[in-house]
Amino acid sequence: MVNDITKLMSKPHPFRTTLKYVIRRFKLGTYEQRVNIEAVDRPNYAYIVYNAAALAKKLGYKRISILELGVAGGNGLVSLEEHAKQISKLFSIGIDIYGFDSGEGLPEPKDYRDLPYHWKGGFYKMDVPKLQARLQNAKLVLGDIKDTGKEFFTKYNPAPIGGIMFDLDFYSSTVEAFRMLDAEEKYFLPRVFCYFDDVLGGERELYNDYTGERLAITEFNQAHQSTKLAVGYHLLSRPIAEPWYSMIWVCHFFKHSRYNDYVGFNEEDVNLNLSS
Repeated sequence: MVNDITKLMSKPHPFRTTLKYVIRRFKLGTYEQRVNIEAVDRPNYAYIVYNAAALAKKLGYKRISILELGVAGGNGLVSLEEHAKQISKLFSIGIDIYGFDSGEGLPEPKDYRDLPYHWKGGFYKMDVPKLQARLQNAKLVLGDIKDTGKEFFTKYNPAPIGGIMFDLDFYSSTVEAFRMLDAEEKYFLPRVFCYFDDVLGGERELYNDYTGERLAITEFNQAHQSTKLAVGYHLLSRPIAEPWYSMIWVCHFFKHSRYNDYVGFNEEDVNLNLSS
């Protein structure tokens, strides 16, 4: 059945899209199968959590953290909770979810790099009590990212971070969030899967390399020699590319003490491949 589904999934739109909808809607197959063919709610979020947990398991970690920076109404955070619940069972690993937000909506754009022609202060204000009632285990970290990013590690002492969803919209806010990546290595897996929500857009947004999240990424890489945000070329090379593939980066901590730990094929797999 899995092979048949895989063949069908290679078909072009609209058949492929319809099939994914049906599989997601009726939860056909196992959760892991649905994740692998992206037939789940917010497959980009599932991808981040699944691969972060898989890496942590390979490295022997017992618990990891996943962060969403920019929560707004909270639908993404609720989705993260559900994925974490399922993936935690698959890998027998604990997964903590943290959602960062001011609670007051977007601040006023600082300059052209925050795209004031597209964003306005006050967008996406959160109904905190309503969202709190929807959450099961995720922790809301409320306040200006400039402050909460500094306090987070000492206040929460989180398990190593394996995935981060960046959805702060602004260049200036993303720059502040990136300061968290300078924390001690114990707070991170050696490679952290990242999703950037505002790097594609359309004719209205006109995101580019000189404003917004893309500029923040470029400047971060220029300022850091041993920590780099790298494009997920492994996704972009797939025969059928989903738009969100171009929104995935991986943060590589080259000087992390676990960076060079082997996580590839086990010895049995290697011997099997050599003999075939």
